[in-house]
Amino acid sequence: MSGSTFERSAGVAAGSRHRGRLAATLLPAATTATLVLPVALFYSRALADVLLSAVAVLFLLRACIERDFAPFRTGWFRLAAALWIWLVAVSAQAGSLPSVEQALVIVRLILCALALEHWVLAPAPARRWLFRVFVVLAAWLIIECWQQYLFGVNVAGWPRWGDGALTGPFATPRAGSAFLALFFPALLPLVMAGLARQEILARVGAIALLMLGVATMLLIGQRMPALLMLLGLVAAGLLLRRFRLPILLALVAGVLVLAATPVISPPTFQKLVLHFAEQMRHFPTSNYGQIFVRALVMLGAHPWLGLGADGFRYGCADPQYFHGIVWLGVDDADNGGLLGCNLHPHNYYLELATDGGIPGLVLFVALVVAWFRRLARPLASAAAMPAALFVAVLVHLWPLASTTALVVLPTAGWIFVTIGWGLAEERASAPAT
Repeated sequence: MSGSTFERSAGVAAGSRHRGRLAATLLPAATTATLVLPVALFYSRALADVLLSAVAVLFLLRACIERDFAPFRTGWFRLAAALWIWLVAVSAQAGSLPSVEQALVIVRLILCALALEHWVLAPAPARRWLFRVFVVLAAWLIIECWQQYLFGVNVAGWPRWGDGALTGPFATPRAGSAFLALFFPALLPLVMAGLARQEILARVGAIALLMLGVATMLLIGQRMPALLMLLGLVAAGLLLRRFRLPILLALVAGVLVLAATPVISPPTFQKLVLHFAEQMRHFPTSNYGQIFVRALVMLGAHPWLGLGADGFRYGCADPQYFHGIVWLGVDDADNGGLLGCNLHPHNYYLELATDGGIPGLVLFVALVVAWFRRLARPLASAAAMPAALFVAVLVHLWPLASTTALVVLPTAGWIFVTIGWGLAEERASAPAT
């Protein structure tokens, strides 16, 4: 071997070692950011966005350093990339710079989920630590809700919200959505672990923990999180045979708590029962019904290209959309002016439809189906964690629900972290080839 050839080979080897050492430093940083992210989703949207974006950027750096681009060929990622490109294109077509900016930054959410699946949560210890973080946060939220219920204020001195909802560890009524995000990944595996033990005390403790979770959610007093929790419990019972009796007992306990709310928590009864029943009786002309109608009118006006990212927010005050829908029994007077306006249409699927038109909605539905096909693969084993994450994603993405905006934190953080975690569990459970 000539001297120059030897030197080139040595240089290549040294460069490879350097890249390897650099790549090795990225994983601990991304793992730390991932474990802190749920805490930040509780208390700081700005910090949560920084951490989530950092995971995405570190993943891209690692891919470039190691020249490993195989994760980007993952099926669901291709669908997500197509949806992202479509939203950027229709936002540019709409001529709105804020819409283009909003569409562009969506990619960080997609990359974060991909990073969790293929890299950050690939090691089992990282997944176990994330589970522990979820458990600690769930315990903290439960404690703060009961402190606020029993003593009137939480540890920070914040009282119930004006409509009677418990805010738990927050100043505003966010406890229901946060607890729903934690409920199944944190509590279901603990309950299943207790039920699997032979000691009677462990089994009773597991059922009591589930009942405590259900009672806490009901006393929080937020309708949609409580309904989605019920949906998730039914789904978990269908997936896990051992979980069925505890679910029945928890549901009976929930009915008893709800029946007692006129005495133990009148604001909860007013909001969960009376107000909800009134809204359902007059849904088309309720606040949510007016938003729903406005979104359908906007979609009807722009069925193929939508209005671009955040299109509902920027377009809902335009008089051309001040129309009712006859088949819903809503006339123009019932949905005129600002009655149908909000920051978003309160449904992920309507949001994607108004943003990206029917093509955007179709791409999003295809992406959701791709996620669930992957998340469903480990369910045959009846393992608790894959089932818990499947159910958690199910309640996040259930189409018949009133929601916040899909791509805005903290909601987006909970959704994409849970998806990435579930896909990592599925990948870890797949037989080696």
